[in-house]
Amino acid sequence: MSMEVTRHDGGVAVVTLSEAAARNAFSRSSIHEIADVLGGLLDDPSCNGIVLTGTGRFFCTGADIDEFANSIDDGSIADLVGELTGVLHPLELRLRRSPTVFVAAMNGAAAGGGLGLALSADYRVCVPEARLAAAFFSLGLSPDGGSTWMLPRLVGNQRARRFFFDNEVWTGEQALEFGAVDEVVEADDLLGRAIEVAAKWGSWAEASRQGTKQLLDASTTTFMETQLEFEKSLITAASLTPDFAEGVSAFLEKRTPSFGHSEEE
Repeated sequence: MSMEVTRHDGGVAVVTLSEAAARNAFSRSSIHEIADVLGGLLDDPSCNGIVLTGTGRFFCTGADIDEFANSIDDGSIADLVGELTGVLHPLELRLRRSPTVFVAAMNGAAAGGGLGLALSADYRVCVPEARLAAAFFSLGLSPDGGSTWMLPRLVGNQRARRFFFDNEVWTGEQALEFGAVDEVVEADDLLGRAIEVAAKWGSWAEASRQGTKQLLDASTTTFMETQLEFEKSLITAASLTPDFAEGVSAFLEKRTPSFGHSEEE
């Protein structure tokens, strides 16, 4: 097993990649395991938040370059790239659309597809020693992992363009300054802070979490009229849930709402 899953209060699961997995997360073997573990947590109704972190100097640094070289030699490189993106991209779409809150606890370097996975998170917290790199241009590749969709939305189109074309490597503090991460903390506080965010954000009603994530992602690519119709559809659906009834009752009774329990009672 190239990763460890631990459970925490608040319905939070922490997925820790081993150092080997974090360094070559998207080898043929590792990427399927990562997708299976994260996909299983997304399917788990008791899991409201996922924290992903790495080990040592690596958060997640993408593909196995040796595997690339071997596939170039035997003529199967297009099949390999197609297989890897065919697993990573659907996983990222699920993470973006799921009501489960996804937090990246960036303990070290995030590069290539690993950077894309971090950018897929709802919240990113990193250490000062973290490094964010695209690395695609060094290999003669164009970016993948959704980085050309997500990074411009965080830092602006031209800043993202410079990041790719200048083959930049950002420190944790630079990433915070540019808007690519949400906060920087010391290594001893990293997991605790990530779990805290995942538990807090994951405590809201499922319809609130899922609807807001989908609406925010759609907002930059749709006309306002389309966005308003999307909002209407989702809020109407949310109004029919037990969580909405609980929220109204809690407001009237001047207490903190308890979401996600009505159907169990």
